[in-house]
Amino acid sequence: MFDKKTSTTVSVHEEEALESGNSSINNSGVQQLSYDGTDYKPSEAPEVDEDDINNVHRGMKSRHILLIGIGGCIGTGLFVGTGANLAKTGPAPLLMSYLLMSFAIWSVMNNLSEMATYLPLKGVSISGFVSRYADDSLGFACGYNLFYTFAIMVATEVTAVGLIIEYWNDDIHIAIFMTVFLAAIVILNFLPNKYFGEMEFWFALIKVLCILGLIVTGIVIFFGGAPSRDRIGFRYWKNPGAFAERITPGAGGRFLDVWTALILSGFSFILGPELIITAAAEAKRPRYNIPKVANSFIWRIMFFYIAGSLVVGCTVPYNHPRLLSGGSNASASPYVIAIQSAGIKVLPDIINACILTSAWSAGNAYMFSGSRMLLQLAKVGQAPQIFNRVNKYGVPWTCMILVSAISCLAYLNVSAGSAKVFTWLSNLCTISGFISWLCSSVAFLRWRKAMILQGRWDSRPYKTALQPYATYYALFLLGMVVLTNGYDVFIKGRWDTATFIAAYVTIPPFVILWLGHKFFFNKHKRLLRPVSEIDLVTGLQAVEAEAEKDFFEIEQERATSTAFNNPFLRAFHYILY
Repeated sequence: MFDKKTSTTVSVHEEEALESGNSSINNSGVQQLSYDGTDYKPSEAPEVDEDDINNVHRGMKSRHILLIGIGGCIGTGLFVGTGANLAKTGPAPLLMSYLLMSFAIWSVMNNLSEMATYLPLKGVSISGFVSRYADDSLGFACGYNLFYTFAIMVATEVTAVGLIIEYWNDDIHIAIFMTVFLAAIVILNFLPNKYFGEMEFWFALIKVLCILGLIVTGIVIFFGGAPSRDRIGFRYWKNPGAFAERITPGAGGRFLDVWTALILSGFSFILGPELIITAAAEAKRPRYNIPKVANSFIWRIMFFYIAGSLVVGCTVPYNHPRLLSGGSNASASPYVIAIQSAGIKVLPDIINACILTSAWSAGNAYMFSGSRMLLQLAKVGQAPQIFNRVNKYGVPWTCMILVSAISCLAYLNVSAGSAKVFTWLSNLCTISGFISWLCSSVAFLRWRKAMILQGRWDSRPYKTALQPYATYYALFLLGMVVLTNGYDVFIKGRWDTATFIAAYVTIPPFVILWLGHKFFFNKHKRLLRPVSEIDLVTGLQAVEAEAEKDFFEIEQERATSTAFNNPFLRAFHYILY
């Protein structure tokens, strides 16, 4: 049957349940609740018409999605931002913060992947999950929060280009380099998504190979295999020490070092899961590819960051004057510092070139996601309809123009110090990203309750471990970080108005968007939608029919393919997938 309200295919059984609003008892004796169409209308939880010709196209493969997600995470946060974290806290807090934050991002990635695999409609978005499973107003605020975060992250990456270029030459005006890189990002994003995905795949692959090479090089330096023949070991953990104790000495200072490192580490991870889910909205065979990408993504990210932080902490002292700290020159990455200190020639220039590629690749991914987020807001009536336009290649060109305009915030670099602008923009984006993770975790818990009540929990297509406890951990940790990320300004003698504003300026706009929408546009003033009214069936029949066809095609391809008879191709496939 065809539901005209939502323009999606539903089964006869589902349509009868929607019309009657009655509950039923499944074979296991669990009460199965169905949503009541008289109380819960599509206008209250707007849905995207998947058959809309003015929508994005499914053109990307799983390897594109995986490398877009990894490429977005392996950016200046890892190559450059790690230096700021090390300088402020020391090697031990740096390592511990990545361990703690890795578990939080693992939970967030699992939550989003379970929901996206269950109902991978074209144009799926995090704000759509929040609207459908938690609250329309919360989804509205989450959508705009993500939109401006993606847009500002483009500016952050373009700003980072200026920091990195200064490694070679600080005589040429920084605006020239920023203009060239920003123009390249915009042009690439106007191409069809399959070309964008292919380009992003190869540039992200360069970053992956680069960080792997840096980790191996760091291990060689650690054991004294560099030209200097200096076996460093854990020397810098003893002198100047494992903890910076920047705020106060003793156990209290060490705890604050860990908490500061945890706050700073968020910038390195931020928006990684969001990139995966946004790209998945334009992926082929989503029920097959999303779980595969999610499993691959998180373990690779954890390895890169945990191993990378250990290497940096062992090969560079936290008090090195060239680390990104305060007003110092930020053009040198801690990896470059370690390599130069070990007497290795030429390699630092190659690494700096890879870091430039990294910033450009991450900026590409953020502009892609920002334009798609605005498009989805327009499709559900939460943004002006001028942004509900795509060209014949499925590229939302009007959204691209706005995101490009916002990314010009990077030109603040022309009049302000590079390090200061970089710090401000990264602070804004980090907290906005945490807020997005909190919203998605709330949506997952509501979705989980509805799935259990409607007898669907055990039949979900993708299952992850430690639920819901991992989600509770993420909610607690991320909530505390959002509330305390500017804690040091409240310590006696450390008040700084600019730092306070940068730490908390993101929260009021989110609250205003959430409560303003609830007061003016949402007739229900309740905090969250009742679990019994959560819609789990609209569009499900179409998704399952598509998934059945996809899996049949996959089995046919596997049966006829001879590609994996080659050991090299098998190894390459394992590394990427």
